[in-house]
Amino acid sequence: MSSRIEQLIDEIEEYIDGCKYQPLSNSKIIVNKEEIDELLRELRMKTPDEIKRYQKIISNKEAILNDARTKAEALINEATVHTNELINEHEIMQQAYAQANEVVSLATKQAQEILDNATIEANNVRQAAMQYTDDILANLENIITHSIATASGHYDAMIKSLNSCNDIVKGNRAELNPTADLDESDKLEDSPANTDLDVM
Repeated sequence: MSSRIEQLIDEIEEYIDGCKYQPLSNSKIIVNKEEIDELLRELRMKTPDEIKRYQKIISNKEAILNDARTKAEALINEATVHTNELINEHEIMQQAYAQANEVVSLATKQAQEILDNATIEANNVRQAAMQYTDDILANLENIITHSIATASGHYDAMIKSLNSCNDIVKGNRAELNPTADLDESDKLEDSPANTDLDVM
């Protein structure tokens, strides 16, 4: 199940893809400011909620460990009570000591296993939450990088096309008047600063 952040990113992508291009442009689009502002506003509002959700998941690590400690203490207390009962049986004192030590040892081992398993589980939950957050941020970074690259490519193609058209116009004029003197506008047009058409 995708998060609301991922859904908003998809909606923004679909909205941008559905926008019309400005007249005489294949790189600039017409955007409804209210609609895009609303999508971005919701994205800003949802991001802290998602991060809080992951922090809550990470904080569950302490709850898991505390639960494990409680179970471990209960096992040790139960073992201690059982040990005391055995020791009180004076006719089987030696056997009671041996059995008590075995019970305490087993309880301690089980308690350690519970703590180890709880630590592993808590670390896995924390790692999964961090990875999920990183994946969302990486996806957003890719969208921004792709948008920048696409806009830059369209801009470069437009400049190259205009410069090519300008060269054709100059060539046609030269063919029409091969021996004619250049007037002031021609001289200005052929000056080094105007050889290529640059648009900022």
